[in-house]
Amino acid sequence: MRISFTIHGEPRGKGRPRFSRSGRVFTDAKTAAYERAIKATAQSVMAGRSALDGAVWVRIEAYLAAPSSISKKKRAAMLSGETRPTKRPDLDNIVKAILDGINGVVFNDDSQVVGTGSQKFWTDKPRVEVTVGLVGE
Repeated sequence: MRISFTIHGEPRGKGRPRFSRSGRVFTDAKTAAYERAIKATAQSVMAGRSALDGAVWVRIEAYLAAPSSISKKKRAAMLSGETRPTKRPDLDNIVKAILDGINGVVFNDDSQVVGTGSQKFWTDKPRVEVTVGLVGE
């Protein structure tokens, strides 16, 4: 079984943990809102199906908005895949935000994830495409 869905909008990375004056650790508001949006998208895709059980793999492709204030030649190279994004957000932080957002919805716990594949690309339509599957299927 494979589950695929798209999170529309500019990809965001998981923010660093924040600390309150009392020493309590919390997630910043922007990261929390992004993870809620990921969760809502995943819940609509799952549509009442139960979370995957067993070992899973996850494929994440992040499409970042190509800047419009560059030459046509550079922009064409970006959109063709000849040039890839090396700017923030870091790919590992994007993956972490996605996994935290779909945890408990697509799979029961992120400890079930035994393999990942992820890449960043430039595009005119920023988004993150996520595919999750059971290992061996």
